[in-house]
Amino acid sequence: MSNKSEPSRPAPAPLKAPALRKSARVFGALGDETRLRLVVALCAGGALSIAQLTAGTQISRQAVTKHLQVLAEAGLVRDLKSGRERLWEFEPAQLDQARQSLDRIAQHWDQALLRLQAFVED
Repeated sequence: MSNKSEPSRPAPAPLKAPALRKSARVFGALGDETRLRLVVALCAGGALSIAQLTAGTQISRQAVTKHLQVLAEAGLVRDLKSGRERLWEFEPAQLDQARQSLDRIAQHWDQALLRLQAFVED
């Protein structure tokens, strides 16, 4: 074994169960192509009505409403009342939290690869 001393990085803190559950809901909600398209549309267009979200698509308003409810349960969108109309807008907080979870997982993976590299080189 060599005596090389690699600068060790502190291990990232493990993910807590509540954060994992929230992230799992986000990833599950975004795992559907229609819901992902809705999120993209809301990111690009700001608050939109269901009529605006269904315009030019083959998706029914009822189906879009169900998809928006799944996204709302995951914390990715919220509805606003504007007169008699209901508008939907993107909520970035949960997506940011899910991204942070992925970053922490990537850090764990990087640490494991560094340990493997050190083992193979020794």
